[in-house]
Order: sequence, then C-alpha cells, then structure tokens
Amino acid sequence: MRASSLSIVEINSKNLADNIFLFKKILGRKTELSPVIKSNAYGHGFREIMNACIKNNVKTFCVSFIEEALLAREISPEARVICLGYVALKDISEAVRKDIELTVFNHQTIKKASLEAVRQDKKAKIHIKLETGTNRQGYPEKEALKAAELTKNLAGVDLVGISTHFANIEDTTEHEFAIRQIKVFEKITSKIKKLTLGSFQIHTACSAAAILFPKTYYDLARIGISLYGIWPSKETFISAKLSGKLIELKPVLSWKTIITQVKLVPPGSYVGYGCTFKTTNKTKLAYLPIGYYDGFDRSLSNAGWVLVRGKRAPVRGRVCMNVVIIDVTGIDGVKTEDEAVIIGKQGNESISAETVASLCGTINYEVLSRINPLIKRKVI
Repeated sequence: MRASSLSIVEINSKNLADNIFLFKKILGRKTELSPVIKSNAYGHGFREIMNACIKNNVKTFCVSFIEEALLAREISPEARVICLGYVALKDISEAVRKDIELTVFNHQTIKKASLEAVRQDKKAKIHIKLETGTNRQGYPEKEALKAAELTKNLAGVDLVGISTHFANIEDTTEHEFAIRQIKVFEKITSKIKKLTLGSFQIHTACSAAAILFPKTYYDLARIGISLYGIWPSKETFISAKLSGKLIELKPVLSWKTIITQVKLVPPGSYVGYGCTFKTTNKTKLAYLPIGYYDGFDRSLSNAGWVLVRGKRAPVRGRVCMNVVIIDVTGIDGVKTEDEAVIIGKQGNESISAETVASLCGTINYEVLSRINPLIKRKVI
C-alpha cells in the first residue's frame, strides 16, 4: 500500500553524493564512514538512500532494529550492517545467520549469540556499548568489563567494536560534558583492550562530533542527520563557524504536493474544523491533499506556510488528517494541480526542515522522520 500519489518526496542523489564525499574528506582515510539509515533513513527512504550510498562506495551501514537490518541485508548481501538497538533474544538466531553485527548492553544477548553461533558454525559479531554519561542503553564500567570477558571466553563470539553515544554535543556551544564522556570512554576501552584478544573498532562520532571534534573519529563514524544535508542543531552550526570550519551541507529531501481546488470565499467566512480562522476580506483559498497522516504536523494550523508559485502561502484553519487549506490571495494565477512545496525550494524562496521544526516547536529530526513512509520517494 502507498499513500496518495498526489504527494511525493524527492531525494537529490547529487546532494547526497556531495555530503558523502564531504564526510569522507573530513574523516580521512583511517576512519570508516557508516551512514545511519534507521527510521526510514530519517524519513528519506531506507531503500532509496541505501542504494544511493552503495553507488557512492559506502560499504557499512548502521540501523536501529532487526527488521531494518534484515532489509539492509536483502538490499545488499555484501554490505556490513551494524544494529545499534536491542535485538530480541528470539531474533538473534536470524541475526547471526544473516551476519548482522549486534550492539550489546546485556549479558543475555552475548550468551544467546554464542549459542546460536556455535549451533550454526558461524561467528557472532559483537559491539559492546559503554555508558559514559547519556544514561540510555549501555554498560557501566564494571559490567562492560564482564561483557568483554564473556566475549573472550564464550565460543562463537567475536568482539568487533566498542561504542558510546554523546549526551550533549549538539545542543550546546559548551562541550565540557562531551569531553568528559570521551575521557570515560577511553578509560574503559583501555581496560577492555587489556582483557581481550584480537583487535576491534572504536566508534563514538555522530554528525555533530564529526563536524566539531576530530578527537572522536577513532575507527568508524556513525553519520546520521548531516549525511542528509541537515545541521544537527543551530549550536553545532555556530560552533563550527566560530572554529573556522567551512562546511557546506546540501539538503537531500524535498517534499511536494499539488493544489486540488482553488476557491474564493467572502469576508466573515470560517475556515476548517473548529472555526479557528475567520476571513476579514474576500479570500482565495487553495486545498492540499495532505495532512497530519502524512506528517504535516497539526501544530502548523494557522501557523505554517508552504510555497506556491515561488511565494509563501500561509496555512488557514486547522490541519486535517488529509487536507491542508492555504491562503493564496496575494498570489496571481494559482490553479488546480499547481505545485506546492512543503519542504524544499521553489523560485527564489525555500522552506527548510529547520524552519518547519521551529514553527512546530520541535527539531528537524522529528519533522523529517515523521514524513509518512508510504509516500513515494523518488530519486532525482
């Protein structure tokens, strides 16, 4: 099943390629680039983004759940796939069979992976995630050392990575907390190195870390939001600018629809559910076949705007499940099936995910990832 064909998300493959090249250049040859394509590639389209990355010689991908990992394996039997989130014990057998690398933060997972690997005469590849200050998923130091001992002593298990995640690297221009996390991470990692045999990759860097802190690059960098040409936050942008970094990120996604009706309403007319908007003059309204089902947030009611014929058209009334009403009174020549841009450029105007997020009181990540996955993604 697809959503209505009256709305489309366009993926600019050239901009994606440029962003990939940019981060490969930033990271250097010693650090492997691993795009994070979880959550439908941050709303951009899982299959479309993964295929485009493969065309640009990307070989390693990070996902969040086993379902995403198995889809990645279906798309590319050769790609390296790292699952960052929890894999249920019942799914570990399939993960081992499909050569999915597991991020672990409990001993049960390691033991189950060992059993399944021995049973299948394979190797289960394990990344130990360390708790360094975020207090999300991750082992504290003592438990991390026990986990490392398990990977050393249990058959069929290979420790291939040690990772952590930053708590406060993109929401601030002061980075003492992130620096503290790095110190904790390196202390625990050095102890694990003394316990284990063989080598493993170390990885901590997200988009903001990759932009701001070469110290975090280590062996692999998990690049998410900025791979898609989006700054993690205004604070990251400011920090980069203050440090003299000249970085151009190119947005990859545009979201467009068409106008399905245009009509004139007289002064004193109410618009939409709840009668939350009332016209004061003769008003020309246009109707878009999208709504909060598609990811156009209801908080944009009487607050958001889209682009029509290169001009801003404000939202009037409440956003409905499948309809948004806009005011095109000041825009000449608007007719049925004219293009309306929700995110992207039109003429000399543009509307970014950041702009939409600010109008919704949220972050660009949420705006993008909540675009209905059933809407067709078209690579251009």
